[in-house]
Formats: sequence, C-alpha cells, structure tokens
Amino acid sequence: MDIALCYESVLPARGGAETYIADLARRLAQDGHAVHLYAARWDTNALPAATHFHRVEVPQWPRFLRPWRFATACIRALQHARHDVSIGFDKTWGQDVLYPQGGLHAASAVHNLYKYPDMFTRTLAAVGKWLDPAAWSFAWLERRQYLGDQRPLVVVNSAMVRRHFEEFYGIPAESVRVVHSAIDPGRFVADDRLKRRQDERQRWAVTSEEPVALFVAMNYRLKGLAPLLKAFALLPPQQPLKLVVVGHPNVGRYQRQAQRWGVADRVRFLGHRADPRDCYFAADFLVHPTFYDPCSLVVLEALACGLPVITSRYNGASELLSPPKDGLVINDPHNAAELAAALVHFSDPAVRREAARAARQTASKWTFEHHYQALLRIFQELRHTQQAA
Repeated sequence: MDIALCYESVLPARGGAETYIADLARRLAQDGHAVHLYAARWDTNALPAATHFHRVEVPQWPRFLRPWRFATACIRALQHARHDVSIGFDKTWGQDVLYPQGGLHAASAVHNLYKYPDMFTRTLAAVGKWLDPAAWSFAWLERRQYLGDQRPLVVVNSAMVRRHFEEFYGIPAESVRVVHSAIDPGRFVADDRLKRRQDERQRWAVTSEEPVALFVAMNYRLKGLAPLLKAFALLPPQQPLKLVVVGHPNVGRYQRQAQRWGVADRVRFLGHRADPRDCYFAADFLVHPTFYDPCSLVVLEALACGLPVITSRYNGASELLSPPKDGLVINDPHNAAELAAALVHFSDPAVRREAARAARQTASKWTFEHHYQALLRIFQELRHTQQAA
C-alpha cells in the first residue's frame, strides 16, 4: 500500500506521538509499503531510508493558529497525491483516518479540572480556560475534525476515548475503532538487568529488600503526584516503602510538599532521565494515579518490565489490566486512603512476586506487533471500501 502519515513534527527523540510515528513508519517500510511523511520538521536519521518526505511549511506563531495552518497546508499538499490511505494524528483533518493519540481535547479539558482538589479552584481554572484563545481555537478545530462534511474513520487507543466521542460529540461507538497503544518490549530486554538494578538502587540509597514504587511523568500535576505524596503520608511508620519520581526537572514545589507532609525521607526526586529503563529495572511496581491519559505508555513499559501497576480509571491503559492480578485501578486519585491501601497491597513481597509474573503475561498479550497488525487490517479494509466505491 501507499500510505501517507501527517503530523507537524516528527522528532522521535522527544517521545510520545513522534516516537510512535517513527516506529510505525519503520514497520510499514519493513513490510514493503510506500511511506510518505507530510510534516514541517523531521529527523531523517530516525526514519526509514525509503521514506518519501513532503515538507509542509507553516508559520510558528501565534501558537494556537499553527494547527489550523498545518492542517490547511496538509490538505493542499494531499490534493493531487494518489495515496491508498492517509492518516492524520492529533490536530489535523482531511485525511482518511484520524488517530488522536492524545484523546479528545474536549475530554482533556474536563479531566484537567479534576486535578484540582476542590470545586472553588476548579471553577477558577475553568474561567481561566474560558478566557484562553488557544482553548477556543482547539475546541473549534476539534469540531471541524470530527463533525465536518467529510468525516474520517476514527481510530482511538482506548475504549475510554471511544466513550468520550459519544459523550462529547454524539459519535456512536460503532463508528470508532479501538486499537490500544503499544510498545516494543524488546527495548526493555537487558542481559545485565540485575546488575543495573543493584547499581541504580545504590544511587537511590535504597537496600535490595526495601520495596520501591516508581512514578514517571512530565506533567506532575495532571498525573497525580501531589495526591500520591499525600497517600504516602498515610502509610504506617513501619512501612518501608520508598517512592522514586522521574520526569520533569522542576521538582521544588513537590519537594516542599513532601517536607510538609513528613514523607521527604521516603521520596527520591531524580528529575529528567533520557532513558528511564534502569529506573524500571530497579523499582518494584509503578504508580500512576493520573487524572487523564488516553492510554499511558508508561503503564505498558512497566508491564513489559514485569512491574505491577497502580493507576486510575481515568487512564485508558487500565483496560489492559486484570486487577488485582497484575495491578489495581483506583476510582479517584484524590482519595488518599484508597491510594494508600493500593500502595500497602504491593508492598507485600509475596503479592509482588505473583503480580510481576502476571504483569509480564499481560505485556506479552499486546505488543507493538499486535498493534501494527490491527492497524494494518483497518487500512486494508478502508482501501477495499474506497476501491469498491
């Protein structure tokens, strides 16, 4: 097939959708498909050599108009092309398939308010968003994407996001395909994993017997770090559990919270890690009490490393778990008692041993290859439908 991928920036070193698009391009090229990339920026060395590049120039400012400009320029660039299938990611329209890996903006806006613990603060934040031109721009663009005259085939990465399409835009569930996010588990294979674990724990000043919960995120507020620190404050003093935080380098606010809640001695703030694999190897389970994640990749990475997972019902990746065998799903990240109970549950080494085996089994059931084949079937079905028309 001749396949066009449309995304403004494909610099895989930045992670997220950009890494995913590079992985997808490589896998498509491996199967002999012709891959065309329509983008403003890309890293040639991180993409397959056979990729056909099409530069889509857009002004950088103002930021909130950039997606409109990219989408419009992309449509013009595709007008005279003869691709079997075109796929848009995030804030664009006009392609055959839209795969919004970041979920719906409308749902994200609502869930972003949940991170505030009280209704007064949520109301103030909602008013601030109402006055933000970027929020209005993204909301209008999303309606243009999914409620326009020529509607795309929508692929989403969780059933949670599919429900959001019905809730916010009235798009029936049968019109939205679910293909969960996935990772390449081979990235987390290491012959010297035990040594890496020991070396990393020494850097953390943690003994081999102490249980360690791992938290990995860049957006600490949205992903629930403050409620997690509060839950640690509820743990009994004799509970030896430690917390390791990896992600954004600006941690001062959360260090002060840890001091205020009396848990500073339990927490290690590592800042940014370009490659967090050793952190997965050295930890015992992942805790990700997020307020919004369409389908969190850190959950999949943790499972691939044999780590049980604690996450929230606001994470589409929770659909891949089979609680309590390989993890636990909490209802409300602000419920410190519920979160603390989950932490205590996986502080038990016997529980963790069984859960680690289950986590690896769960990870083996859904890999990038499973994801790719499911996506390819959708592309082939769409091509046949278009040819028949």
